[in-house]
Amino acid sequence: METIIDNQRVSTQKKLEKMFGHIDYKNPPESCPVRDVMSVASDQWSTLILLWLGYFKVLRFNKLQKYVYGISNKVLSQRLKVLEAEGYLNREAYPEVPIRVEYSLTPFGQAYVVKLLELTEWMQKNSPKVLANREKYGLQ
Repeated sequence: METIIDNQRVSTQKKLEKMFGHIDYKNPPESCPVRDVMSVASDQWSTLILLWLGYFKVLRFNKLQKYVYGISNKVLSQRLKVLEAEGYLNREAYPEVPIRVEYSLTPFGQAYVVKLLELTEWMQKNSPKVLANREKYGLQ
């Protein structure tokens, strides 16, 4: 009798087979869609930017910098430009003095945040295990 965990394992294996089963490991493809997309949307700063925009819906640059603690003006500006170019967020500039710029998620960005939340919830739940393992191996 198969359990839920067994079914999940089989389902996961089928998905991995679909993703990687066609790849010739001796001649790997030059581009990898997973790596290409993940490199943009999953670095530490982009993840936090997207999560904060998911929470607040609309934020200005200075508020984003306040919430994404530790990010510099330069890095925040770069990440916002890349996330806009990739289609994750909208940038709305208003012709005022001083200029007012607001950032919000696109529907594509909102869909990504839904998936990102699943991962971040898993991370929060398992953080004590990771920290204990780091300590066990002297990595803390």
